[in-house]
Amino acid sequence: MTSMETLSPNMALAQDLDWWRGAVIYQIYPRSYQDSNGDGIGDLGGIISRLEYIASLGVDAIWISPFFTSPMLDFGYDVSDYKDVDPMFGTLSDFDALVAKAHKLGIKVLIDLVLSHSSDQHPWFAESRANKTNAKSDWYVWADAKPDGSPPNNWLSIFGGPAWQWDGERMQYYLHNFLKEQPDLNLHNAEVQDALLDVTRFWLERGVDGFRLDTINFYFHDQDLRNNPALAPEDRNSTIAPAVNPYNWQEHLYDKNRPENLDFLRRFRSLLNEFPGAMAVGEVGDAQRGMEIQAEYSSGGDKVQMCYSFEFLSGERPSAEFLGDVLTRFEATAPDGWACWAFSNHDVERYPTRWGLSEAANRAYVAAMMSMRGSVCLYQGEELGLSEADVDFDDLQDPYGIRFWPKFKGRDGCRTPMVWQSDNGNGGFTDAKPWLPVAAEHLNKSVAAQEQDDDSLLSFYRRMLAFRAAQPALVKGNFALIPGADGVLSFLRCYGDARVVCIFNLTDEPKEVALPAGNWTICTDAPFPAPDGQLIGPWGAVFAKEEA
Repeated sequence: MTSMETLSPNMALAQDLDWWRGAVIYQIYPRSYQDSNGDGIGDLGGIISRLEYIASLGVDAIWISPFFTSPMLDFGYDVSDYKDVDPMFGTLSDFDALVAKAHKLGIKVLIDLVLSHSSDQHPWFAESRANKTNAKSDWYVWADAKPDGSPPNNWLSIFGGPAWQWDGERMQYYLHNFLKEQPDLNLHNAEVQDALLDVTRFWLERGVDGFRLDTINFYFHDQDLRNNPALAPEDRNSTIAPAVNPYNWQEHLYDKNRPENLDFLRRFRSLLNEFPGAMAVGEVGDAQRGMEIQAEYSSGGDKVQMCYSFEFLSGERPSAEFLGDVLTRFEATAPDGWACWAFSNHDVERYPTRWGLSEAANRAYVAAMMSMRGSVCLYQGEELGLSEADVDFDDLQDPYGIRFWPKFKGRDGCRTPMVWQSDNGNGGFTDAKPWLPVAAEHLNKSVAAQEQDDDSLLSFYRRMLAFRAAQPALVKGNFALIPGADGVLSFLRCYGDARVVCIFNLTDEPKEVALPAGNWTICTDAPFPAPDGQLIGPWGAVFAKEEA
């Protein structure tokens, strides 16, 4: 097996203030990573105990999903105290210990900031709803009913139904783009912006290296509360709401994606700039204008450094041609922007199930993502090849799945606990009953089982990450698509004098290898067998290097 030392993060990258450009980020869903206190729920202590494993992967950073004080109706995305840790996850001292140990291991720490909305249990909302004249009366989005008592407009919630909830305290409606217990903050109010930037500073001063900004394009609403227009059925291709949800039936012009957001993001970036090396990646959830918004938010060097892309989170397996089209469109749309690519996260079905991949196909797609221009987000368990778990209705926790069952089973299937061992029913995650059941089919893919096999998917991930880190062109280089055979994705990455050609056969048949003119040497340290003459095998990959 490869030693831990040879798999440590790229230290040159770690010293780079632009370390995020080309970084590989490992997403941790803390409830499901490791339980350290025997209550069946993962926690910060559990993450600390597994940091050596994360370092052994060769990733550059971790992104930890919310751990703030919360009623947990949306599992931490409903925040009731932005400056504290929920007791189920630990304490601020635990968080400080986590940051210190991660940094010692060369791992950056990103946390998930939820700035578009809070919990209805937040003291800000309790004060705001009390009456129309208090100091925080305008901190949330309030509006009068129509004369007939109906909501102010036709805006819809992602979790189903109207985006407006009647409040008998204020005798007004308030806006909620998600659960009714998640009221939207009014960022048109400068005091709200100041309060959220104060939260950001609090965590920067505790040593975090950056943020994943949840629902970054939802921060502002149209102050005139104009109705959204209908969306043509053929354009209903959202990845953030299931097909059974009428949220997809609107073109969301007025409840999100507002131009006022750009000035707030500039304020946010100015704060980040006070902490050298601090960065932010914004989650842009929009099926129609996603790439355009990514370009707006990550261009110019004065907003967020990069945006989290949804292009590869859809249900249809991306062909080589689709991948090439997305990459070239991003280059054209955001020439000075930066993407963060992902195949899975805590909100979508795990991609091996979603795309119906064999392990060989999985390896080819992973290698392709690791070679694209941009940064990469890996979701815990991807490195093990975990499939989507089938969670019984009686075990469901996700309000989204409970609402739309059985046509949409929610997000619990991708949130089941990490499997560390194969020899017990809880996979080494906990000694208690886990908050979600461990999928039986995951046990034979545990970390312990795969670490005994040099040809396992986990070993492949480690080798691919090590290969990527050793190639500056793959980390930070530019990009040019190379025309190839049907089903073959080919492109050139260049950085200084280094040039690397990347070729991926995303089919189950052999294909011809087509290298550009030049003196190319096949990279034998890549985790794929060498091509057979001029042929690349099914689900194979070829990397070739030329030094100018």
